[in-house]
Amino acid sequence: MFREPHPFARFVNILGRGKSFSRALTVEEAQESMGMILDGQALPEQIGAYLMLLRFKEEAGSEIAGFALAARERFQKPTNAPKVDLDWPSYAGKKRQLPWYILAALAIAGSGRRVLMHGYDGHTTGRIYSTNALAALGVPVARDGEEAAGHLNARNFAYLPLPAINAKLAEMLGLRPILGLRSPVHSLVRALNPFDASSSLLGVFHPGYMDIHRDAEVLLGHARTVIFRGDGGEAERRPNKPCEIFTVHRAGYDERRWPATIDPRQTPDEDMNLERLAAVWRGEESDAYGEAAVIGTIALALKALGEAHEPAEAEAAAEELWRSRDRAKTVLAA
Repeated sequence: MFREPHPFARFVNILGRGKSFSRALTVEEAQESMGMILDGQALPEQIGAYLMLLRFKEEAGSEIAGFALAARERFQKPTNAPKVDLDWPSYAGKKRQLPWYILAALAIAGSGRRVLMHGYDGHTTGRIYSTNALAALGVPVARDGEEAAGHLNARNFAYLPLPAINAKLAEMLGLRPILGLRSPVHSLVRALNPFDASSSLLGVFHPGYMDIHRDAEVLLGHARTVIFRGDGGEAERRPNKPCEIFTVHRAGYDERRWPATIDPRQTPDEDMNLERLAAVWRGEESDAYGEAAVIGTIALALKALGEAHEPAEAEAAAEELWRSRDRAKTVLAA
């Protein structure tokens, strides 16, 4: 029985003092409080209250930045890790269209840029996650940071599951069915960038979260991050919709609107057959929507990498990169 306030209680107090007195955590407070959670210094009751107060208030950029810093402090990047060009968080899963972004990431890796994708699957039912798609393509998933570094060195691409980055974060992400709501951890994991990539491609589901991630990325001082509303919350361009894009860089950020590239009338994929994803990669089948999504996603990745800026320039370069891929095998085949 605690007779004095628990050390973590002050953070719950800051968030829960009511409409007139509660406020967002500063970067330093967010970093300290998340650090206590990740180190096992907060009680389960406190964690639940903390996450739901943040959710009710809606997380701020300062909080996501502080959370990300705390998580990075507790992840030891492997000594054999190469320089990563593009960080690619993948946590949402897909339910209306196949995960075409996987083909975009593989094509980029096959062109010589190193791509680290990280994610966590199974936290929401009825969705196809990156690990499902990678398995269908014969692409290995790293078991830990060292193996991810080996995949990057050998094949320019690695997928690192969240439990290998931080098991406590994975446990917290899995609380959604228990709490009944998403928590700020869903935003935090997108900002992890565990291998310190020079660029990031970040997809969100709700438009309002673009501002939150923009503010967090500015505070974190990343070299270049492209933030956009992706299909289902994944970093995948919806080619049938105009795309609002934030590009965050060390000088600040800019905002652009890219036009749709195909007919807006699209129906959900009722089949969701991952074998078709592999067939399109190999050039055995064509899919007008899927290939437009792949090319559009590659275009945004090239913008994130600083290799293209205007929509027409980026789309042309992306189409050439896609058409010139090695169709005979996945870029990660052993």
